[in-house]
Amino acid sequence: MNLHLPWVLLKTAWEIVELALIVAGLYLATRLYVRHRQPTWTEPLDRRRVAVLWLFALGATATKITEDALAGESGPIDEGIMFFLHSQVSLGLMDFFEAVSFSASAPALISLTIAGTIALVIAKRRFEATLLASSVILSSLVVYAVKVIVGRERPSLWDTQWYWGSSFPSGHTLVVAAFAAASALIVIRLWPVARKFALVVALLWIVLVAFSRMILGVHWPTDVLAAACVGTAIPLGLRFVLEMRWEA
Repeated sequence: MNLHLPWVLLKTAWEIVELALIVAGLYLATRLYVRHRQPTWTEPLDRRRVAVLWLFALGATATKITEDALAGESGPIDEGIMFFLHSQVSLGLMDFFEAVSFSASAPALISLTIAGTIALVIAKRRFEATLLASSVILSSLVVYAVKVIVGRERPSLWDTQWYWGSSFPSGHTLVVAAFAAASALIVIRLWPVARKFALVVALLWIVLVAFSRMILGVHWPTDVLAAACVGTAIPLGLRFVLEMRWEA
């Protein structure tokens, strides 16, 4: 294992550089296209440079993880991480992680989405209500479609609770990432001073749910990592599209 460590680190470093180059290339290509074909979008694109770069980074990372997972290249790493997490978590913490996992279940997120959307509509925040509802709806459709298409088997390393659908991607992680990211964007839009708090809470929730799915033994690490990237990217992309439409 130690003999392969330098090679693994070198390969990981190169993949990070490769992803960075892809993101930079996508952004430059997008900017050139907008400048020549849609010049009126140039200023809005520049003002949202950081969000667009994050969107490309999340998309590129999710694509790379998906390729590795479907090609079977992530198998040994996936199993190693799963066994490590399982060995480090005591039985006394299982109830906590089950509760965390339930916070990202369909009943919980549907209730939160409906309540949040209604509250925003009542407050006459139509943009924010649309962003929240559409993020959760679109992420749910993505989960269903990808699970049916990919059909990856769930881990069977130890006895676990049964869940519908295939392993890739993690539905709990993807939809909670979409909900949490959309909520953070809404909070930042309404109360800019709460930016750091909103981002920390959203990130903490996503990370805890992702870990809970692995610790409970129902998803591989690549399932939750790809899901977190896609789920976070959905509200970022939707916000950009909605803002462009609102400004138009």
